[in-house]
This record gives sequence, structure tokens and C-alpha cells, in this order.
Amino acid sequence: MSERRRYSKGINFSRINAVFIKELIQMRRDRLTFAVMLAIPILELVLFGYAINTDPKHLPTAIHAEEYTPIVRSLIAGLEHSEYFDVSMNIPDARSGDHLLASGGAVFVIEIPSGFTERLVRGERPQLLVAADATDPVAASNALGRINTIVNKALRKDLTGALSHLQADAGPVEVVVHPRYNPEGITQYNIVPGLLGVILTMTLVMITGVAMTRETERGTMENLLAMPGSPFEVMVGKILPFLGVGAVQTVIVLLVAHWMFSVPFVGSVGLLLVSVALFIVANLALGFTFSTIAKSQIQAMQLTVFFFLPSMLLSGFMFPFRGMPTWAQVIGEALPLTHFLRVVRGIMLKGAGFIDLRVDLAAIAAFMIVVVLIAMLRYKRTLD
Repeated sequence: MSERRRYSKGINFSRINAVFIKELIQMRRDRLTFAVMLAIPILELVLFGYAINTDPKHLPTAIHAEEYTPIVRSLIAGLEHSEYFDVSMNIPDARSGDHLLASGGAVFVIEIPSGFTERLVRGERPQLLVAADATDPVAASNALGRINTIVNKALRKDLTGALSHLQADAGPVEVVVHPRYNPEGITQYNIVPGLLGVILTMTLVMITGVAMTRETERGTMENLLAMPGSPFEVMVGKILPFLGVGAVQTVIVLLVAHWMFSVPFVGSVGLLLVSVALFIVANLALGFTFSTIAKSQIQAMQLTVFFFLPSMLLSGFMFPFRGMPTWAQVIGEALPLTHFLRVVRGIMLKGAGFIDLRVDLAAIAAFMIVVVLIAMLRYKRTLD
């Protein structure tokens, strides 16, 4: 029968129905793909609807006050009751404030100098010094834009009677803002270093997961399992080649950041390289873990996308981390990209050292250890 005669009988709905039922059965068997298809849109709706906020509030603020007069206490109370400043630390000196800003422990450090109240009463408009972590211009801009209003409102009850004339249009206090690390508010200084973590996460997790599942699809997994090597030896042997890939990507991003975007680099190159190596191994180990779950390369890529989406949105790469609700920040703290962004931005823009970044480096190392243990346990089951 020729092809023309074969398809000349018209559309047969029973054949369409047979193919339709076959696809439903296949979809039911491929439960991982079906779950990812449903989970990704739900995840996007939840993250964009509830977690994303470009107007962060309750930002951690440290106070260094050299006097505690009633007026100074009113000023501090006004900052505490505002929506933007969470005054949770009283520091003894300015050096402690520098450490808090470098480590990310505080977004603002406010200094009230000695003689502040006396100059205020004389009408000399004393200075209120505000040092701000401006590595992410969006995170600090709204709070800095409202600090004058907050200060004037806080002092309104004290400046009455004979002091009412101090409530002039210019305000009783001169707020002097020192934006640190990115004083011009250049967005590229914040985004480009973060791209290093995003690129490493997206590519390394995927290629490692696909590399292992490819062994299964091509029928070469049996040869790999027949080797006398331990699961740990197999994993190390599989991820070592991709360490070079991560190293090449790192060099490319850093060169482009320097030559094309003029991103400053004021920290330790050695500390950055160690941090990048730790982050690369963590992502490669995660990709190996995904390969023990996925049954095909497509499933490995689906798991990568499912992990990459919240990593990009909840890590502070696209949106201010402190602007997210508490539950989203808890999830973000469990993601290695969140901590790596703090590390790479801290080293490149702030010149932060190991002491400043030890908590974030420990979090990446802990994630790597947990993922390696899970990969070993699942790979041993595969061997059985």
C-alpha cells in the first residue's frame, strides 16, 4: 500500500486516542518530570508573589553613641520604631562598625558624636554620621532616602517651647551619609561579581548530573559499577575534570568584570580562589547527587532547573535578601549561592578577610559535606 493510499482514509480518532492514552501512561510512569512540571509554576508564583520585595525594611543597624542624653535616647528610639532601621547593636567604637559592615552583620552604622546635644540646643545643626553598606544600592536607598524624615520626627517631642525654633525647614540635625564600597551606586559592581556564582551554579550542577545519567542511557554504567573503586573514588574521578571547567569560567568572569565593567577588586586573590574552589566542589557534588536520583539526562536538567530557580531568586542576586520575608530568608540561608554571593562581593568590593567571611565559608563547606554524604549513600544503594 502506498503512502498516499495509507493516509487517504482521513483522520481516525481511535488512533489519536490510542496515542493519547499511551502518553498519559508514560507521563504517569515518569513521576519526576510530572512533579517538576507542576512544582515549577507553583514555585514561581509563591516566590514572585510573596518573597520578592524591592523595598527592604528592618535593616540591621548598629549605633555608636558617645553620649546618652534624653535627646539622644529619643533619636535612637525613633530609629528603632521606624520600619527601616532595626537597631539591634550598640558598638563601643568605630572599628567595630567597620567590621560589621565588612562582614555583612549590619547594613548601617550610625555614629552620634560627643557634644551632639549641646550643639543641637545651640542651633548649630550637629552632624549625625551614617555609614551604609552600599554594595547593593537597592537595599539601602529607600532607608537612606527617609532617614531625615525619621530623625526630624523622632526629635519633634523634645524640641518644643524654647527649642521649637529648631524645627526649621533644614531640620535640627545634619545627616551625613557615607555610602561604603560602592559610593556611586553602580549596579554592575553588585551584579557582575554575583554572576560568577550564578554561572557556576547553573553550569556545574547540570553538567555533572548529565554526565552520570549519560552513563546509564548509553549502557556504560555497568562497566563503571564493575570497577573496584569505592563510591567516593568514582565521584572524585567524575567531578575532577569539571573543576577545570569551573576554573576557566571563573577566570573569564573575573577578567570581564575587570576590563569591561571596571569592577574593583580590593581583597585577597588567594582567599577568593579558595572560596571559589569550595563552591565549585559543592556544586559538582550536588550534580552528582542529582544523577543518583534522575533516570535520564532530561530529568537531571529538570532537577537542576528546580534547584537553580530558588537559588537565583532567594540568594540576593536579583532582589535584596533582607527584603524577603523570614521564611524565604530561612530557605535562602540553606542555599550555597546565598553565602557565596556574600563572600565574592565581600572580597572584591569590601576587602573582607577570612574572619569577616568565616560564617559564610563554613556554611558552604557544611552544604558540601552534607551533599557528598547523601551522594555516597545513594550511590551505594545503586551498587547494591
